[in-house]
Amino acid sequence: MNTQDPKKRIKNFDEVALGLTEEEAVKEAKRCLNCKKAACAGGCPVEIDIPAFIQLIAKGEFEKALAKVREKNFLPAVCGRVCPQEDQCEKVCILDKKHMPIGIGDLERFVADWEIKKGSRFKVQGSRVGSGKEKIAVIGSGPAGITCAGELAKMGYDVTIFESLHKPGGVLTYGIPEFRLPKRIVEIDIGYAQSLGVKIENNFLAGKTKTIDELKKDGFKAFFVGIGAGLPYFLGIEGEALNGVYSANEFLTRTNLMKSYLFPEYDTPVRIGNSVGVVGAGNVAMDSARCALRLGAKDVRIIYRRTEIEMPARLDEIHRAKEEGIKFELLTHPLKFSGDDKGWVKEAELMRNELGEPDASGRRRPVPIKGSEFKMKLDTVICAIGQGPNPLLPKTLPGMKLNADGNIVVDKNNMTSLEGVFAGGDIVTGAATVIAAMGAGKRAAASIARYLSK
Repeated sequence: MNTQDPKKRIKNFDEVALGLTEEEAVKEAKRCLNCKKAACAGGCPVEIDIPAFIQLIAKGEFEKALAKVREKNFLPAVCGRVCPQEDQCEKVCILDKKHMPIGIGDLERFVADWEIKKGSRFKVQGSRVGSGKEKIAVIGSGPAGITCAGELAKMGYDVTIFESLHKPGGVLTYGIPEFRLPKRIVEIDIGYAQSLGVKIENNFLAGKTKTIDELKKDGFKAFFVGIGAGLPYFLGIEGEALNGVYSANEFLTRTNLMKSYLFPEYDTPVRIGNSVGVVGAGNVAMDSARCALRLGAKDVRIIYRRTEIEMPARLDEIHRAKEEGIKFELLTHPLKFSGDDKGWVKEAELMRNELGEPDASGRRRPVPIKGSEFKMKLDTVICAIGQGPNPLLPKTLPGMKLNADGNIVVDKNNMTSLEGVFAGGDIVTGAATVIAAMGAGKRAAASIARYLSK
């Protein structure tokens, strides 16, 4: 897939990957062997009939191809951009054994974008609910919530999503940068769920604006909790409270949801400076580093305690970060941060590592090298070492069972320890992928329908 030139794209927030043309999409689709036992379909968490939609693209029947995808996936334009296909459907493509696997994600994005370019075929028509089925509350409008709500709306249920922020989309809106996932794309995919009758109420903090017990009094008969994992983890070292030390969650929310990149049109600037250190090496770390570069930083470094082989980020995101000039300080971890007399971070003290035996994650454990300490001048530090469950809602639900990490415990049907309250996505599993959360939302919708039909 063609991309923006690295020298140009670091000066804007426009989408980096430019998509396939019709000719390119058909050519790629025709590479598909249309296997009788297609392993790719089994590698999809939302069970898209991958061979079927690819064969329709090969025939030039793009509208039918999108309809086939939408039978299972409410967010095709989103998933085509951010789903880790290389670890799922493309990983088990038979062509991957000797050649390149089919670009399944690129093709999914293509059919979704084809519809958008033609002028969106669906229109938000208000609620289609008329079957007298029960009211269901979905808490959180991220991938799990949107999918669960859409599936239930298709069954005729009266579904309302309650979102704490002023815009729906969850991590799709506040967490993933514009250059990787344009917000108009998120709005269009969410609009499809709304066209099925899903209602969305923003600025509603469940547990505070209203409790679940109060929502029950409003007539809601079942609940799905899909609030994600939005509580950032920190390093627990000296100097983390200095100005200029951000969690990746705050930094990306300021950049994406609050649109600091459009300052002064949006009065939400982020102080960056020239030198930025991003601690971590997942997709969130790459997003943070690439945002910092676009916001004006001259020297941006990924600080990671292992080697590139162990990096959890997608390969194409690592590649694009390198293309853009992001530097990598590998086998390195921070010991403390120091500040100036005004309380702003100015320097990090770091230490080199070597790899020892594998730890519980299966990756080799980083072992500090004695005497390898060194210092690095930094104007901004971004901690991107993961996030966990926010306790705000669970605290308002006495009797809800949580695990040791604070995640909600569910049974095989995605029901929590509270009758009629279901949950799925990152709030259950811990931080994972968009498509995994969607799969959980789909399974929970089926369970809710069975529960209400008893």
